[in-house]
Amino acid sequence: MAPSTIRTGHVGLNVTDIQRSRDFYVRVFGFEVLGEGGEREREYVFLGREGRLVLTLWQQSGEGFRRDTAGLHHLSFEVATVEEVRRAEADLLEIAVDFAYEGVVPHGEGSSSGGIFFHDPDGIRLEIYAPAGAEDATAPVSAAPTCGFF
Repeated sequence: MAPSTIRTGHVGLNVTDIQRSRDFYVRVFGFEVLGEGGEREREYVFLGREGRLVLTLWQQSGEGFRRDTAGLHHLSFEVATVEEVRRAEADLLEIAVDFAYEGVVPHGEGSSSGGIFFHDPDGIRLEIYAPAGAEDATAPVSAAPTCGFF
């Protein structure tokens, strides 16, 4: 029997360089470090906001993200407004992040929700989006959800 209520707790990501990933996620998302530790090559960092755990990083990988294996497709973060998405984009441009598309794009042709799609230092696909404000932009993939094919 399925649980009566359910929501995502936190997401754990395997990374190749714990310090590099820690610095990236703290800078880009404004996470605070809630805890960290471990022994060499099995280190971890707990990241969150206002004391709530959102993301855990685990240094357990010898290579970056691979699109051709089963597992995580992308990790998405919702913000309140498209202006916040644009501010995040400006910050990411300063640190030369690899973007999948140029600018804020809608989730699909005619959709008002949309955001930016980019990669973390290990190539993990990330999204920052707002539920409205992207309706005037052109979808990069007209026949499918934008977030599905980057």
